[in-house]
Amino acid sequence: MSAVREFMTTDAQCVKENQSLADAARMMLDLDCGSLPICGDDGKLTGMITDRDIVLKCVAAGRDPREMVARDLATGRPHWIDADANVDAAIEMMERYQVRRLPVIADHKLVGIISQGDIARNYSEERVGELVEHISERSRMQPSS
Repeated sequence: MSAVREFMTTDAQCVKENQSLADAARMMLDLDCGSLPICGDDGKLTGMITDRDIVLKCVAAGRDPREMVARDLATGRPHWIDADANVDAAIEMMERYQVRRLPVIADHKLVGIISQGDIARNYSEERVGELVEHISERSRMQPSS
């Protein structure tokens, strides 16, 4: 069985919980990504932030992304997976929590991100199809947050 570390993107970066949403948006632009893990001063994962979060929960709400910090959008318990876990476990988590990306942790530190795209490039077409179908189906059934 394949381990998550064999599929993950290894150049993942965290936005610090005290950094502004403007900083997070610039990081997403520079990294050409739509989400970032949020890490505390201790380097531990405290949440995830998406470009959609910034637009809907900050800009559309009339707040200033230069004043609002990443911690303000780090709600709930972050979902993550161990680098040595099986890829099927990552797929199951993505389906269960309806997420397209999971931070990958080793020795209590962020070492990468595994996404639907990473899995699609490296896994059987049948299993990838099931993953996309399950996440998309559940996303259509739930109202946007």
